[in-house]
Amino acid sequence: MSVGLAAPVLAEPGPPEPQPEVSLPPRRPLAQRIGRVFAAVLKLVLLAGFIAPFLWMLSTSLQTSAESSSFPITLIPEVPQFGNYLEAMTSGPFPTYFRNSVIVTVSILVIQLALMIPAAYAFAVYEFRFKNILFGMVLLAFMIPGQVTFIPVYLMMAEWGLIQTLLPQIIPAMTNAFGVFLLRQYFMQIPREIIEAARLDNASEWRIMLRIMVPMSIPALATVVLFSFVSHWNDYFWPLVMTDSAAVRPLPIGIAMLRESEGISQWNIIMAGNVVLVVPILIVYFFAAKHIIRAFAYSGIK
Repeated sequence: MSVGLAAPVLAEPGPPEPQPEVSLPPRRPLAQRIGRVFAAVLKLVLLAGFIAPFLWMLSTSLQTSAESSSFPITLIPEVPQFGNYLEAMTSGPFPTYFRNSVIVTVSILVIQLALMIPAAYAFAVYEFRFKNILFGMVLLAFMIPGQVTFIPVYLMMAEWGLIQTLLPQIIPAMTNAFGVFLLRQYFMQIPREIIEAARLDNASEWRIMLRIMVPMSIPALATVVLFSFVSHWNDYFWPLVMTDSAAVRPLPIGIAMLRESEGISQWNIIMAGNVVLVVPILIVYFFAAKHIIRAFAYSGIK
């Protein structure tokens, strides 16, 4: 007896189902695509223009003296010379210069924050006589360059007997008109209902300012602190006018004196000193970059 397997019955194919139409995204106009490419190329060129000097400084700081003065220039050192940094830091009283820079910069930042936060809060929240005139004077102070006023300020400091100390580097920089302006713009964008609600809860004005307004303005404060830190950490002109002793001079003048002592052939040592000068700025910017973008986005400054 034989056992047979039943052949599978194949279903007859039905009519093809209609396929949904796939709509392709509209192609951008040719002029728009060219514009996007041009904008991208322009951004890359600008980025290279900003980064190239820093990379050249970093490369030169690791070169030998012969490589740093050769032509054409050497982009990558054959053997990195990390000893250039040690030589730069031991070519003068750099611990004293560094200490002076830290004392002056930190003192200025602390005093500026203590003065400009209440001033910006008053301009943003209160209504009082001559408010617009006083704020106009703040903006006027922001526009006047320091080179215009350095002679009267120098005479004032000399009359007070403060020359050859750290105080003349701190006192003229205690106020920050740009910081008052930026913080005022930021405070004005905070809803007034929050302030009124805090007042109904019997919160004092100082508590409202320090516990509500300041925490909500961290991006603007970070921006002001970074700008002020960069300005005063790199300040060269004003300390040079006010001092002639290494005991009270800051780091930028120490780097400039390194150039005078080493001569123009020791660019590797000079660049090593400049890298040391720039590193604290990069560290501060690394922590504040996100807040800076938010500050300018919300303050209405484009």
